Order: sequence, then C-alpha cells, then structure tokens
Amino acid sequence: MQFEDILYEKSDGIATITINRPEKRNAFRTLTVDELIVAFQDAWWDHSIGVVIFTGVGDKAFCAGGDQSERGSSGYDTSSAGHEMNVEGLHNIIRNIPKPVIAAVNGFAIGGGHVLHVLCDISLAADTARFGQTGPRVGSFDAGYGSAYLARIVGEKKAREIWYFCRQYTAEEAREMGLVNKVVPADKLMEEARAWANELLQKSPTALKFLKYSFNADTAHIGGISNMAMSALELYYQTDEALEGVNAFNQRRPVDFSKFRK
Repeated sequence: MQFEDILYEKSDGIATITINRPEKRNAFRTLTVDELIVAFQDAWWDHSIGVVIFTGVGDKAFCAGGDQSERGSSGYDTSSAGHEMNVEGLHNIIRNIPKPVIAAVNGFAIGGGHVLHVLCDISLAADTARFGQTGPRVGSFDAGYGSAYLARIVGEKKAREIWYFCRQYTAEEAREMGLVNKVVPADKLMEEARAWANELLQKSPTALKFLKYSFNADTAHIGGISNMAMSALELYYQTDEALEGVNAFNQRRPVDFSKFRK
C-alpha cells in the first residue's frame, strides 16, 4: 500500500501504523484520517496480525490533533480528499478492531491526538511525552469519547480539569492519573511497545477479542453521544466564536472570547 501521510508496516504478527507529518507535529488532516482508517481496516482483516502499534514519526510528537491551518469557516478543508474529515470513523475503528491497539506516545499527544491515544487499549509513553487538550482554547471540542470516555479513565474531576483548563501534563503525571500504563526512556519506547505486543501475541486471540468487546460494552452508550457531539461540532465550526479560536491560533495572537459571553 502506498500512503502519503502515514507509514504502515507488518512484521511477525504486529502491524505498526505511524503518522508521518513531522513538520506539522503529526497533526492530522482529512487525508491522514482516511489513510489511518485504511491501515486499521487492513490490520483488522489480516489474520496474521494480532496486535497494532500506533505511533508518530520523530521524537517531538505522537499527534498534535487536527491541523488547524486546514480549518476554515465550515470546518476542515476537504479539497485534498473531497469529503468531510471522518474522525468519528477513525475513533470507531480504533475502539472496535478486535485486536489490542498499543499507543506508543513518543512526544506531544495534544487535542485530537490526545483523544486517539485515550481510545487505544494500552498507552506507553516516552519520558519526554506531553499530554493535554486544546479544544476550548482553539474553538473546538470532543464531547464524545474524548471527554466522556476520558472521565472513565481518570475520573470526573480530573477529566474536567484536563478539558476546561487546557493544561499540559508530563508522562509521569499521566501515568499517575491512569492515562498511560508505563513510562520508559524515549530511546526505548518502540522496543518496549514491541515487547508488550509480543507478549500479547502469546495470548488467545479469541479471548482478547471478547475481552475487548466486553470492556467496550460498558461504555457503548458513548457511541450515541459521540454521533451527536460530532454533528454539533460541525455546526459549531461555522460560528464566529469557533473562528475566533482557530484564527487566533493561526495568527499566533491572544484569543479573545469575551464578546461571546454577552
């Protein structure tokens, strides 16, 4: 398979999916999301694959979320792909692929990139990784899995702090709140991810599949919330309030939401 925005490799039962936009801190655009979905679908249907490792190129970022330079008055630019960005589809395939997905967080996991690692079954972090949300600061939000499921992981109070304040957290702070399973030196991250993947390959694939679906069942209702939230987000992106957030970010100026409180 030939991809422009990602790298995709399969070896010894492990599929490795890597976002390859280091110049954008691995932020995703519509094409990136399309290619990620194709790679996850291939890993889903390839019976030789038992585990997926999901990471980003370089040592700066796992994923910095949606590429804000491609956001306009009606959402993300669709000229490169000819359709709306299918982030919800990507969320669903990470959650529902009947194989464990390990996030190897090699740097910034911010905004929509933070949501991606949260959805993975296991998160391993380099000691240089940073975690956080940006939505309310740039005129965006994820009121589906990115918030409701996050609250199941770290608790209501911490999840609200993460979203309301848009602070960043170190890898060790993320481990302490239950966001990641283990922190390792940055130069050992992929070695550690492969070690966890190889350990999973020794387990019954059918048992792992049903365990994953059992865990998912407890939060399945969030899927309906996510459908509503993504539709609301499309409408919100068309408002002056949302545009103030993205314009301030792209123009590198302080954001001013004060007039929208009237």
